[in-house]
Amino acid sequence: MEKPDTRPEEGEKYPLLKAIDSPADLRRLPQSALPAVCSEIREFLINSLSKNPGHFASSMGAVEITVALHYVFNTPYDRIVWDVGHQAYGHKLLTGRRDRFSTNRKFGGLSGFPNPDESEYDTFTAGHASNSISAALGMAVASKLRKEPRRNIVAVIGDASISGGLAFEGLNNAAITPNNLLIILNDNDMSIDRNVGALNSYLTHINTTKAYNTFRYKLYRLLRRMHLVGEQSKGFILRFNNSVKSLLGKQQNIFEGLNIRYFGPFDGHDIDRVVRVLNDIKDMDGPRILHLRTIKGKGYRPAEQDPAKWHAPGLFDAASGKRISDGGASGVAKWQDVFGETLLAMARDDRRIVGITAAMPSGTSMSIMQAAIPERVFDVGISEGHAVTFAGGLAKEGMRPFVAIYSSFTQRAYDQIIHDVAIQRLPVTLCLDRAGIVGEDGVTHHGVFDMCYLRPIPGIIISSPMDELTLRSLMLTSVKGNHGPFVIRYPRGKGNDSDWREKKPQVIPVGKGRKLRSGKYMAVLSIGPIGRWVASAAIRAEAEGISVAHYDMIFLKPIDEDILKEVAGSGSPIITVEDGMREGGLGSAVVEWMTAHGYHPEIARIGIPDCFVAHGKVPELMKLCAMDEDAILTAIREMSTGTSIQS
Repeated sequence: MEKPDTRPEEGEKYPLLKAIDSPADLRRLPQSALPAVCSEIREFLINSLSKNPGHFASSMGAVEITVALHYVFNTPYDRIVWDVGHQAYGHKLLTGRRDRFSTNRKFGGLSGFPNPDESEYDTFTAGHASNSISAALGMAVASKLRKEPRRNIVAVIGDASISGGLAFEGLNNAAITPNNLLIILNDNDMSIDRNVGALNSYLTHINTTKAYNTFRYKLYRLLRRMHLVGEQSKGFILRFNNSVKSLLGKQQNIFEGLNIRYFGPFDGHDIDRVVRVLNDIKDMDGPRILHLRTIKGKGYRPAEQDPAKWHAPGLFDAASGKRISDGGASGVAKWQDVFGETLLAMARDDRRIVGITAAMPSGTSMSIMQAAIPERVFDVGISEGHAVTFAGGLAKEGMRPFVAIYSSFTQRAYDQIIHDVAIQRLPVTLCLDRAGIVGEDGVTHHGVFDMCYLRPIPGIIISSPMDELTLRSLMLTSVKGNHGPFVIRYPRGKGNDSDWREKKPQVIPVGKGRKLRSGKYMAVLSIGPIGRWVASAAIRAEAEGISVAHYDMIFLKPIDEDILKEVAGSGSPIITVEDGMREGGLGSAVVEWMTAHGYHPEIARIGIPDCFVAHGKVPELMKLCAMDEDAILTAIREMSTGTSIQS
């Protein structure tokens, strides 16, 4: 674990923040000091994240909300449930982790997201969007059932996350279940890319009038002080208020239509106003929504001007705002860019091709086709299940949809893949970006389960390219013929071939791999880009006198039975290598096939062990899981001497 970055001068640079080791310390300050606390948090984040990259703009925009919540509520007894967690860096600074923040997202250091194993102030895992309302509602109901002294439960959710299906399910249930849940809607009109959809447009225009909201809020405070508004009269008052607001605004408030009391919108950067409103509504019974307008990247001009690029900007110069390149080799593209450029080229030749993404056009490079052929690209927002079923509808009517979603986010569309695509054998191409170990985003984002959970689905094709040309060829293959659902998984980061644009993709036989190297002593079967490490390990083994055959399987399903027969017939030991869970993936498929066909070779499986993998750089995590080149070479050596390894 890296040592905390504590400098003597920080006490002078951040005099208020340096004295806050818990929210209790914050609550001892006068309210007049809170704007200065917010300024110090922003300065701390700018200086820290410029050197140790992380999620920047979201946390900068949520500083006042964070400070106000911990100032008003008695955390950790009162619960704050963050959605996604991109916005929770200020929360970490206020909850005893300031001096360790330099380890954020580093191997052995702080998680980049709220993590209950890390702090009692992190009440629920927050990596994927839209779960905060449901989780917080469960906590609120549990508190009532346990008859605890008043415990306030607050869900903080962004305007992009609230468009997700799970958030709507939570809202619907909150409206009919006795609870005292408070929902903070952090509305910055942004997700990672610009928000899309009717709900975003609605939130933009929900401000009936500033005068009306001010009048309503002042009247409410007056009636409370006069004890003329109580819980027995709240139903009548709420219905009357809804009627008045609908009359004046000529529209119905969607939240008040659910009988959830709505307050706002207010300026989320006016710390005094936010604190005052929270104090006024915190002890109210029943579900409430406080709508706060914020600016993503607030306090740092470059991030305010281009919040999408500053979502996770990498290294940058704090003074100038100039982003610092990672020094990658020219011509070597990210896997997602190979996908994006290839999809555009294919779409220009085939008018049936359409692109679909779930709020990640830039993150998946679907933006490349979106810029050139916008009418054939659909960003459906944070709605992965809808993305898949929508693709199924397009495919049913003759289109050839490519659905680009991160592997870990695809987990939320599992039923739709089975029910709405696979059963009907619809030709939908699922492009799973960020497959395998992804690095610093950690346990909630590793795309290590897809091969395991997809493999049992009848009729589905599952593939993973070892190189850029194979990725392009698989994309072409998926639309040539009527293969049904076709999965292509590829990793985060850059590939290895600087000349990939010069190589023409070809249709390849479905279910056929390739032999890359002949060998006498054993066979290594790999799938995906991890095969490059196998190739290097095989060369090193050859130098030690160990002759190793290497097969790039390309397809997990249907698996290449000719390769399996060849390997089984040779009687050689087998090592399988995959960037996914060891249980249920390639290794399991090989063991199952061998057993079913009466072969019993010695088999060792290299993959993610039966555990959740934390965060860190990809090489560090691959070494931790005994999956890097050195570990593969060690497995080859042990197999050659008959030493048993994991199987």
